[in-house]
Amino acid sequence: MRSIWRGAVSFGLVSIGVKLYSATEDRDVRFHQVHAADGGRVKYRRVCSIDGEEVEYGDIAKGYELPDGQLVVLTDDDLAEMPLSTRREIEVLQFVDQGDIDPVQYEKTYYLEPDGPATRPYVLLRDALENTGRVAITKIALRQRESLAALRVKDGVLVLHTMRWPDEIRRPDFGFLDEDVSVRPQELQMAEALIGSMTGEFDPGEFTDDYREAMTALLEAKASGGEVQPVPETADPGAAVVDLMSALRRSVERARGGAADDGADDGADDGAPATRATAARAPAAKAPAKKPAKKAARTADEEPARPRARKVTAAKKAPAEKPPAKRTSRRSA
Repeated sequence: MRSIWRGAVSFGLVSIGVKLYSATEDRDVRFHQVHAADGGRVKYRRVCSIDGEEVEYGDIAKGYELPDGQLVVLTDDDLAEMPLSTRREIEVLQFVDQGDIDPVQYEKTYYLEPDGPATRPYVLLRDALENTGRVAITKIALRQRESLAALRVKDGVLVLHTMRWPDEIRRPDFGFLDEDVSVRPQELQMAEALIGSMTGEFDPGEFTDDYREAMTALLEAKASGGEVQPVPETADPGAAVVDLMSALRRSVERARGGAADDGADDGADDGAPATRATAARAPAAKAPAKKPAKKAARTADEEPARPRARKVTAAKKAPAEKPPAKRTSRRSA
């Protein structure tokens, strides 16, 4: 585990150096949002709603909207100046019975480890809490937020539970609470008997996450059946031009005709559209070369069904350079 906070527990005049660790972790099956057609990751941009420009993360501040609609903007410097007296200290305020704390107040759980030479005072506080059966009510500041917290002992380790403030706990305001609803004694007796028959010692290891197991089985079945896609490579910013050209080239290869071939004929004469049109009618899958004129000649020699179309095209391309007699001689030959 990696510690996420470092400070001290203030216990009277005793200061106990500690490191804080998350006691829980999410084990849910996590998914990425991808394009269903090709598996590419879907990304989100931070865009300003006023000018439409993308905003860099370092330029983002916190905004609080007032009741009249005006906005108060707070920067990181403003937040750094907030008076958090418990920034690096877990201050013990009082000790209470654990039964006095409603579980609905618990928020997140952390483990505390003694830091360096603080092991002895750490063990002192731990044993004192165990012997008295008490829980310490404390304050702690995490991520620029001050929280109420309960400090107790579990398996020889000090455990910290951050808690909701009283005004953050909702009260159940349901209509049936004001109704006079009664149950028959026989029904109540039967319900109590059912509870008694199902009562046992709580062992969390006996319970399983059926949904997660079913999802894992589904993923394994699809993987073994070949229903997987390779993870697309994410291009770095320096390869943007190469990727653009690659995308254009693939688009041309898919089209393989007419204007699509124009982008592949960078070395052809701009004044010879008839030659490009003839190359488009030839077997395009075998002729992506940069010199379409020579490729067309080889295709004509290999395929006797198309020489006339090529010669007519050549005649149209340069009629002034070839005298009529020479053209007749070539046809007779």
